[in-house]
Amino acid sequence: MSNPSWPREITLWKSGGTGVHRFTFDGRYAYGSPEMDGYVGNIVMILDLADPSRPQEVGRWWMPGQWTAGGETPTWSGRQHRCHHPIREGNRLYVSYWHGGFVILDIEDMAKPRFVSGLDWSPPFLTPTHTALPVPFPLHGRKVMLVADEDVAKLAQGPPSFLWLVDISDEKKPVPFASFQVDTDGQPQPEFTGCHQPCEKITSTEIPVAWFAHGLRIVDIANPHAPREVGHFLPPVPEGSSRVCSNDVCVDERGLMYLVDRGRGVHILERVRDDGGREAPDAR
Repeated sequence: MSNPSWPREITLWKSGGTGVHRFTFDGRYAYGSPEMDGYVGNIVMILDLADPSRPQEVGRWWMPGQWTAGGETPTWSGRQHRCHHPIREGNRLYVSYWHGGFVILDIEDMAKPRFVSGLDWSPPFLTPTHTALPVPFPLHGRKVMLVADEDVAKLAQGPPSFLWLVDISDEKKPVPFASFQVDTDGQPQPEFTGCHQPCEKITSTEIPVAWFAHGLRIVDIANPHAPREVGHFLPPVPEGSSRVCSNDVCVDERGLMYLVDRGRGVHILERVRDDGGREAPDAR
C-alpha cells in the first residue's frame, strides 16, 4: 500500500475449506482461524509475516476432536466447535471457539501452543461465543476478560445474546461474574438482534460494542460487577432493510468510532455533549 490508490498483492497464503474467518496481527505474527484439510471446522494458526512475501506457519492448536485425519472424533455436531478468532496479550491467546465457548492458550513456545483453561456455556445458553477480549488493565484489582456471544446460529429460540464479564485472575479457573444486556423484554427475537462485537482496542473502561439491531452501545465497566450503558447510536434503517445490522466497531487515535453496518456501509462517529451535559455518539 505504498501507493494507496494502487494496492498491490504481494502473495496469497491458502488454507483449506472456506478459508480464514478472522485474525489479529501484532506487527509480525498473525493469529488466525483457518480451515485446514483433515480438520472439522476452523482451528488456531500462528503465521510469521516477517517476510510478507513468504508467510510461514509457526504453530497450530485445535480442540481435541477436530483432527479427524488423525483419528479424532468430535463429540459435537458438525462444525459447532470451531475457532472464531484469537486475540493476543503477552504470551497468551484468548480464543473464541463458537459453540465450544472460549479457551486460553499459552504461546510462550509459539510452535506448541498449550491449553491453559476454557469455558463452554452453550448449552445451556443459546448463542455461540464470538470474541474473548482481555482487559489490558486491572479492574478493582482483578484481571477481567470481556466475552461477546454472537446473536446467530442459535441452538433454540430464545432471547438475544449479551456481553459477559469473566474473572481470569486465576486463569486456570475463569469465573463469569457479570453481564450486560440492552434493555429489552427478554422475549425470543430473530437472529441479528443482540450482541456481536466489542471494539478490540481497549483504551478506557468505556467499551464501544456493535449490537446488531440495536446499533452502537457504549458500555462502562469501571464497576465491573455493574456494567452500564453511557451512550448509544442507532443508525437509520438502510433502504430495503427492516432494521439496522451493526456488525463491527473500531476506534482511531483521535477517538473517532467507525461503525460498520452489514446492509449499508460505515458511519463515522464522535462523542459530543448534549444539552444535559452528557456525552453521546453522533455521526459526523
